[in-house]
Amino acid sequence: MGYMANVHPILVVDDDLALRSTLCEQLRAEDEFAPSEAGSIVEAERMIASAEQRFDAIILDVSLPDGDGRSFCARLREEGIKVPIIMLTGSAAEQDVVRGLDSGANDYVAKPFRLAELMARLRAHLRNFESSEDAVLQIGPYTFRPAMKLLHEPSQNRRIRLTDKEAAILKFLYRAGGKSVGRQVLLNEVWGYNAAVTTHTLETHVYRLRQKIEPEPAHARLLITEGGGYRLNQPVSDAA
Repeated sequence: MGYMANVHPILVVDDDLALRSTLCEQLRAEDEFAPSEAGSIVEAERMIASAEQRFDAIILDVSLPDGDGRSFCARLREEGIKVPIIMLTGSAAEQDVVRGLDSGANDYVAKPFRLAELMARLRAHLRNFESSEDAVLQIGPYTFRPAMKLLHEPSQNRRIRLTDKEAAILKFLYRAGGKSVGRQVLLNEVWGYNAAVTTHTLETHVYRLRQKIEPEPAHARLLITEGGGYRLNQPVSDAA
């Protein structure tokens, strides 16, 4: 399939087939999401435990045929799963919402919901999560922990420490989803609008970053110069 932008794999857990299909169709129509579906807790557990798959967020119905979505959410949190979880419920009663949030859900959306609202909340939670201590992003062969300014290459068991600016450059390029980001835009984002730095400063940082992350820095394959700026050349993730 070649290369594509960052696509967020999302797991939709709901036993209502019609709703699940509609929701997955809508998610798929937005190029940034790759949905998978589960109709029960057992099925969802199997998918979450699979080594081949990781999910950036979970949309979880409260009432499932084999248990309560809230208990399942609490169990996922106990197991150390920190990605955003948005719960869907048939009841907007306050005590239900509180119980859902107490179980570790990030958000609660009552049915019938507007798809646009659910999408907006999903995007907001994904953005917050990417900036959090717990975020782990995939960049080429590396797992990237922006909060720790650390890249890890599992195949070589190699850890690469980044400076603040290097981590900020990588994070912004990751968010751009494989699209080219102009030098000036990147400068403003990383150094701020009124900083007295030139694009030469940015180029120097990119040069140093390539020395750290590229197998052959002179022939960059991950951090590409393109169209007056830079982009990340992201391979298709296994979620596609």
